[in-house]
Amino acid sequence: MLLVTSTFTAGAGRCASRPLHHHPASALRPRAVAGHPGVADRLEHVLLGLAGVEGPVTFTSERVSDLVYFSLLALGTLTAVTTLDLALRPERPNAVLSVDDERRLRGLLDRHGERDSLGYFALRRDKSVLFSPSGKAAIAYRVVSGVMLASGDPLGDREAWPAVIRAFTAEARRHAWVPAVIGCGETAGEVWTRETGMSALELGDEAVVEVAGFTLEGRAMRNVRQMVNRVERAGHTCRVRRVADLGDDERVRLQQAADAWRGTQTERGYSMALGRFCDPEDPACLVVTAHRNGKLVALQHYVPWGPHGISLDLMRRDRAADPGLNELLIVKTLQAAPSLGITQVLLNFAMFRAALARGERLGAGPVLRAWRGVLLFLSHWFQIESLYRFNAKFRPIWEPRFVVYPNARDLPRIGVSALQAEAFLPLTRPLRPRPASLPLLLPHRRTRASP
Repeated sequence: MLLVTSTFTAGAGRCASRPLHHHPASALRPRAVAGHPGVADRLEHVLLGLAGVEGPVTFTSERVSDLVYFSLLALGTLTAVTTLDLALRPERPNAVLSVDDERRLRGLLDRHGERDSLGYFALRRDKSVLFSPSGKAAIAYRVVSGVMLASGDPLGDREAWPAVIRAFTAEARRHAWVPAVIGCGETAGEVWTRETGMSALELGDEAVVEVAGFTLEGRAMRNVRQMVNRVERAGHTCRVRRVADLGDDERVRLQQAADAWRGTQTERGYSMALGRFCDPEDPACLVVTAHRNGKLVALQHYVPWGPHGISLDLMRRDRAADPGLNELLIVKTLQAAPSLGITQVLLNFAMFRAALARGERLGAGPVLRAWRGVLLFLSHWFQIESLYRFNAKFRPIWEPRFVVYPNARDLPRIGVSALQAEAFLPLTRPLRPRPASLPLLLPHRRTRASP
């Protein structure tokens, strides 16, 4: 407002060589103002002009009068729109998992953790958590771009799921957030849709390998068998250990190596990544490392899935190392699983796996083939086809996962918020997760495995 007011008083000697009607800044010239209005009149003119009303100041040129009028009206409109946007914009809280919330979640996982292979990822420290009134169930979420984004199934007793789901939707309505769920299982999806009236869409499949049925024998495993044998003949060895069995110095070295091998500057992951690596507070996590001539060349990290399962969190390798190390590490994990009491291993999540598989079959319709073509095109930027092909090598059981959404018109917004949460799109404000318990062990947000 002061800037506009100054246009009536400043710069009397500027642009004197140009005619008034040729210069867009003619309002800067005192001779453009008719008469001698005082400061009060000029201030009144500015205030009225911001509301689109003519003020007491008159001008010698109709063009100058129009220029001042529309400039003030534009500034007033911009001010009003900005104010309304700031006033009505949904709140975006800074998601931080408190120490007490983490303790309560760990208690739920101890009792019910085997029900969801993604349950342990609720312990990310850049998530918020909402508990049912009884405290027997919980939902981990983050608010991104006005979307209250839950991930995986609700934790805890299934009988308490409806109560915590109702609390979740009530919280979303209170803050004008769009409620959504990414990566929930079929049973949880049925509860969500029944309790909220929302819809579900298949997002992809997770690859679950049954340890008892895994073998490298047979024609179907020929490719994996040959690759593993070749890497072992090159002198690579593997170690499978719990985080509790690692010393502080080795944890730091593993963290530094994982950081150095990360393919991007940004740590990716939200719904299927723990966000930290080799944290002493996660003693049951599994670390699998590959070495050649005593040098670390690759590693994988698994989180607990109840007492008898593990879920792949990340896998990293030296870019200069031999290909096939990821296959070797998975095979060694599956072979060591029985001695660790592990019966199921969850590998990567394959987005739109069913569409890719059905679209390549004989007799697939034009719509399905076109959709598969789009997915193949997007695979140049996102690991869609590559993760599907990589998982399929190990002959897994495919378990579908779903996205739950209120209306079809909300899907684009939910998709953008999910990409932001997974760090594929930049967030407008950095998140500040609670640091790890040991200062020397830096917390990291991890992406799911990349072959």
